[in-house]
Amino acid sequence: MSVVITSLAVSLLLTLIFEIGFYFAVKNRTCNKKDLLLLVLVNVITNPVVVSVYWLVRLYTGLNVYLAIVPLEVGAVFIEGWHYKRYGQDFKHPYVFSVFANGFSYGLGVLIQILF
Repeated sequence: MSVVITSLAVSLLLTLIFEIGFYFAVKNRTCNKKDLLLLVLVNVITNPVVVSVYWLVRLYTGLNVYLAIVPLEVGAVFIEGWHYKRYGQDFKHPYVFSVFANGFSYGLGVLIQILF
């Protein structure tokens, strides 16, 4: 059980680091504290769910990795984008931001797995 919790914690930590970094890169280092908090809270909600469901699907169904991850990531993008649109203050294109932030985070996660 501790391996699962460690995996969830590392995934969430890396996601927060990558998406906060992406936020600052896109916002040209300006910071709306409420939007930054929203980004953190939305990821704290979506990331553990996506990672948990991904591993459950992989362990119990044997589905191809992309058949498991694509619908989960698309769902996370829509949920996060909706929250950015509904509650964000400075997200001009919330769904576009969500797509690119999640793509950036996912891509770096894959790269880390390949390298290590």
